[in-house]
Amino acid sequence: MSRIISTGLAKTGLLLGYKVARDTGNRQAGGAILAACGVAAFAVWKNDAGAARAAALTGTYITAFGASHPLAKKIGAWPAVFTVTGVMALASMIFGGRRKES
Repeated sequence: MSRIISTGLAKTGLLLGYKVARDTGNRQAGGAILAACGVAAFAVWKNDAGAARAAALTGTYITAFGASHPLAKKIGAWPAVFTVTGVMALASMIFGGRRKES
């Protein structure tokens, strides 16, 4: 269940952060949503997958956000946001789950 929560947090941060920034014209508000969801997702990933994977997934989250900007120039803003969100969600579902006990 927590894998779904962390993935939902990452998706919410990217999608809602962009929507708020676009609709309000307040990039800081969008950034605050992006950051809050990222911090919350990190906490869940760290608990489930360990600190190293949580750091890698957080790096992927930040990279997805950054990659959406140049991608938007090629395919449009919303398609870019949906694309990077899909990639991030897939990474979270694959790597954000519980570690196997040895």
